[in-house]
Amino acid sequence: MSSVVVFGAYGHTGQFVVAELQGRGFTPVVSGRDEGRLRALGFDARPATVDDPAALDRALAGAAAVINCAGPFAVTARPVAAAAVRAGIPYVDVAAEIEANADTFAAFDGRTDTTIVPAMAFFGGLGDLLATAAMGDWTAADEAHVAYGLSGWHPTNGTRVAGAVSRERRDGRRVRYSGGCLEYHDDAPRTLTWPFPTPREVVAEFSMADVVTIPSHLAIPSVCSYLTVDAVRDLAAPDTPAPSGRTAQTFVVDVVVRRGDAERRATATGRDIYATSAPLAVEAVERILSGRTRAVGVASAGAIFDPVDFLRALTGVTVEIDGYDPSRTYVRKELTRG
Repeated sequence: MSSVVVFGAYGHTGQFVVAELQGRGFTPVVSGRDEGRLRALGFDARPATVDDPAALDRALAGAAAVINCAGPFAVTARPVAAAAVRAGIPYVDVAAEIEANADTFAAFDGRTDTTIVPAMAFFGGLGDLLATAAMGDWTAADEAHVAYGLSGWHPTNGTRVAGAVSRERRDGRRVRYSGGCLEYHDDAPRTLTWPFPTPREVVAEFSMADVVTIPSHLAIPSVCSYLTVDAVRDLAAPDTPAPSGRTAQTFVVDVVVRRGDAERRATATGRDIYATSAPLAVEAVERILSGRTRAVGVASAGAIFDPVDFLRALTGVTVEIDGYDPSRTYVRKELTRG
C-alpha cells in the first residue's frame, strides 16, 4: 500500500501514528532530526530538519502523504507543509498550538490546491468534527462550547515545550474566540461545573485549538473550551510524569452549539488523548487519498470530511450525536457572555 512519511516519528504521538499506519496496511516512512532514533524504529528512515528544505524534499520523495507529529509546530508546521506542497502530497499534522494553527491557515489559505489539514488530532480536530456534526442542518450558531473531561493528564515533554512556546508568543496572556476574532486578555481564570455524565469542575476559557478550527469554517462568533480542574493541575505541575505507552487515562469531549434558545450536542468518549490522535490523523490521510473529501487547500477536519461518517469510523472512540437532554442543566448564565 502507499507509503506515508511520519515527521517526528520517534515522539510519543508519532509512535502511535506509525503503529496505526502499519495496522491499516500503509508503509510508514520515518523522518525527523535524530537519525539514530529513527533507525531504531525499524522502518525506512529519512533524517531531515526543518531548516533544510532539500532534506525535507528527500524525506517526502515518492510518498503519498506526510503526517507531522513534531512540535513545537510553531517551528515545524510551515516548513513541513511547504515541503508537502512542493511534493504535491497531502499534509496532516497533530498540532494543538493555537497560534501555530492560525499561522498554517494564514500561510496557505487560497495559495495551494494541496490538501493541508492542521490540528487533525484530539485537540482541534475532534472538537471540530463534533461541533460540525452537532450543527447538522444549521448554517450558523451563536456559540460553541467544547468541554474536555479528562481523568488526568500526563503531558509529554513535547506538550510542555509547545505550551511554553505558545505562552511566550502571547506574552503570558490568555486567549479566547469572541466577537468573531481571537482576543488576548489578562482576566483571571474562573471555574464552573460542567454536567458531563458525572458533573465536574472545569476551568472556563481554557482555550484549545478549537478556537481556530471551528470558526475557520463555521459561522459561530463565539467558541469557548473548558478543561477539568484536575487535568489543568496535572498540566501545570512540573513534576507530573510523562506518559509511557498507552495509558489508562479516559476522556469525554462534550460539545454544545447554541442558536437562540435551541441547543444541540455531540459527545465522544475514549481512552488516552495521545493515542486517540493516531486514528484521527491516519483516518484523515486514508480519506484524502481515497477522495472522500469536500474541500481543497488548507481546511479543518469538519470542513473537509463528512463529520458524522468520520466520527463513526473512528476506532476506540464512542460518539453520541445530537443527544442533548433538556433535563440536564448547562448553566445558561455561566455559558452566555454578557
